[in-house]
Amino acid sequence: MSLSPPDVQQSIATSATPAARFLDLPGAQQRRLFFTLPETVQQSVVDDMSRDQLQRFVRRLDPDEATDVLGLVDEETRGAVLRRLDENRREKVEFLLEFSPESAAGMMHLDYVVVGHDSGFEAVARRVRRYEDRTGRFPTVFVVGDDGLLGELPGHTLALIDHDSAYVTEYLRPIPTIRYDRPDEDVLDVFRSNPGSKVAVLDEDDDVLGVIYADDILRAIEEEAGETLYEFTGVAEEESVLDGPLAKIRSRYKWLILNLGTAFLAAAVVGLFEDVIAAFTLLAVYMPVVAGMGGNAGTQSMAVTVRGIALEQVSLPTGGRVVLNEVIAGGANGLITGVLVAVIASVFNQSPLLGLVIGVSMVLNLIIAGFFGAVIPLGLDRLDLDPATSATIFITTATDVLGFFVFLGLATLVV
Repeated sequence: MSLSPPDVQQSIATSATPAARFLDLPGAQQRRLFFTLPETVQQSVVDDMSRDQLQRFVRRLDPDEATDVLGLVDEETRGAVLRRLDENRREKVEFLLEFSPESAAGMMHLDYVVVGHDSGFEAVARRVRRYEDRTGRFPTVFVVGDDGLLGELPGHTLALIDHDSAYVTEYLRPIPTIRYDRPDEDVLDVFRSNPGSKVAVLDEDDDVLGVIYADDILRAIEEEAGETLYEFTGVAEEESVLDGPLAKIRSRYKWLILNLGTAFLAAAVVGLFEDVIAAFTLLAVYMPVVAGMGGNAGTQSMAVTVRGIALEQVSLPTGGRVVLNEVIAGGANGLITGVLVAVIASVFNQSPLLGLVIGVSMVLNLIIAGFFGAVIPLGLDRLDLDPATSATIFITTATDVLGFFVFLGLATLVV
């Protein structure tokens, strides 16, 4: 029975000889599987390959895929592999290696031809056939004029239009463009603003340099979503689910130590009320409830605010309404949950006074959570810091410390 893709990935990641396990797969499966592996596993596979094995693998890939693979090896190995590729493929790969993999040029393909605006369909068809004969791939057809790129000629028009009576400019389709040196985040913005199948990459002179397809953009969106989730939870971007225990320890312990420091800060606040807790031990039972609800509410406010910042819907100077909305929502939700927990505490612990304290504390802590959940991301963004990466630790600290202070302070006043 054949293994499922996750099983194959796991077997490669845990193998002492990952290249051997990878190269045992059929050639078509190797190509599909390699680019679904986490980068750490890709690196281990490539490092375990001999130069002959690496060259045979790269030879089966498209130039943009080969560029990604060769970006994982040292310069000497890369040069040795490139020298053994055919001239056309080598030139394309060397060209793509000049660009940052996290730029528009790093995402682009070279499957295109450029024709003039005064070209007839017969001439264009000949160019396309020559490209197909040479590469085995159908190219994107860009049409240029005196002032640069005019648009894309859809491939189906070559089969449907009378070649003797039409010029290409009559059938152009607009195509979004981006400079080659723009970061991949800008490519995603262009794609979101211009939903379609392609984006043209231009050089400094506005000449066509390459083309980015929807598949590449969708893959980048998935990676961006994963990176945001990792940042949100304090996990290193390079960490993979297939990494071993030591790798996971190295990527997480610093974040956990930082959280430990904030936990001691909250503990210090609790320590200020040691006497009242000793006199009324039921307070200790409800402290996690107050802290947990505040932390969850703060995270919700943070998530909405960070998304608004990412979409350029809000900034610190214009964020007053956002903060007010989050505070009002926090107060309302605090009232709802506070009434529920007050009733529970009053009934089960036979203590209406405890119910009142925890109910009022819940309202105040969720107001605090709404305020800091909105203000902290806006403030960090204003300081040019990534709020997705660093806001959580501050929000959790604020809700824990102030939540405990409010809860235990109120208890001190009424007990």
